[in-house]
Amino acid sequence: MDEQTRIEIEAAAFRRLRRHLMQDRPDVQNIDMMNLAGFCRNCLSRWYQEAANERGIDMDKSEARAAFYGMPYDAWKAQHQTEAEPEQQTAFERAFRENVGTPDKG
Repeated sequence: MDEQTRIEIEAAAFRRLRRHLMQDRPDVQNIDMMNLAGFCRNCLSRWYQEAANERGIDMDKSEARAAFYGMPYDAWKAQHQTEAEPEQQTAFERAFRENVGTPDKG
């Protein structure tokens, strides 16, 4: 497989993952994804931002989230996110620390 075809297939797989998380399963909570898999939609938006920044494209966290979520993050949270239980929050803090670093509260 040539390099361009590989890139196009990888991009298609990413778009399908995004569609699955945003349209097929918006009910799955980010906190549960992080606790079980070590990443969530916010991680994907951060990786999107990092890839843009590596290519010299100036993109901040809120712009990357809006690009990934297809809307401002606060709108997504209001429509789809539920309040975390204390046990979920404790597990999240551990999962975030292990997979990302020190949790920020945003």
